[in-house]
Amino acid sequence: MTAKAEAPMNIALIQADIEIGNVKANMNKMLDMMNKAATANTKPDVIVLPELWNTGYALDQIQDIADPMGQETSRMLSEFAKEHRIQIVGGSVAERVEDRIYNTMYVFNRDGEQVAKYSKIHLFRLMDEEKHLEAGQHTVTFDLERIKAGASICYDIRFPEFMRTLALADAQVLFVPAQWPHPRLHHWRTLLMARAIENQMYVVACNRVGTSGDTDFFGHSMIIDPWGEVIVEGDDQEAILTGTIDCNLTDEVRGRIPVFEDRRPNLYFK
Repeated sequence: MTAKAEAPMNIALIQADIEIGNVKANMNKMLDMMNKAATANTKPDVIVLPELWNTGYALDQIQDIADPMGQETSRMLSEFAKEHRIQIVGGSVAERVEDRIYNTMYVFNRDGEQVAKYSKIHLFRLMDEEKHLEAGQHTVTFDLERIKAGASICYDIRFPEFMRTLALADAQVLFVPAQWPHPRLHHWRTLLMARAIENQMYVVACNRVGTSGDTDFFGHSMIIDPWGEVIVEGDDQEAILTGTIDCNLTDEVRGRIPVFEDRRPNLYFK
């Protein structure tokens, strides 16, 4: 399905606590942790951030604190990517477009150029997202150099048909920024591994930690290979997690178990 990747990629996941409603503090913390990741002994090719890292789930004030057109957060990420020559999968931020608020991921290449933008398609009713946010309308794949990647955010992973759509568009790796809370740790781990196995692709998931109101977030950010094996997994503390992906393995797995060739979609949808 896919072309051979040039080389393995080193990934850094920023598993951070997020201060609800405090945009300045969150931006400063994220920039500090990104700088630590960029200056580590093994420099990452890609840095991944969690979901809604600029505001947290401050939905009751989101109209006032969301980033207009994502300009401030995009500028920060773009400048960082260009300065450090590192690709950025920017988790997601609360973005205001006129009077509508979106939960939006921005992706930047090593030159600081925006190469993708994805707004969360599936809004999570248990946290009242549908009352405050506008759902995205498009699936998104993008290139990280020669690797084809798919964009998703948190609740999206509960929709296997969406993940399969990205895989059928040749995605070799799925990125999943999240704010996934207790008590659903088992769901988080199981769904991520299932998405990797059934789509024969890497899954790179970056979850937050800490407490927001009455909600506790458990971290456990993960990188999972196309066999469903966990390469790295965090605990419930702030951390910068690192792992390496080699998308030649994606091609190998898809060649050994021909799931995509054996599909019979004419029987699936009635």
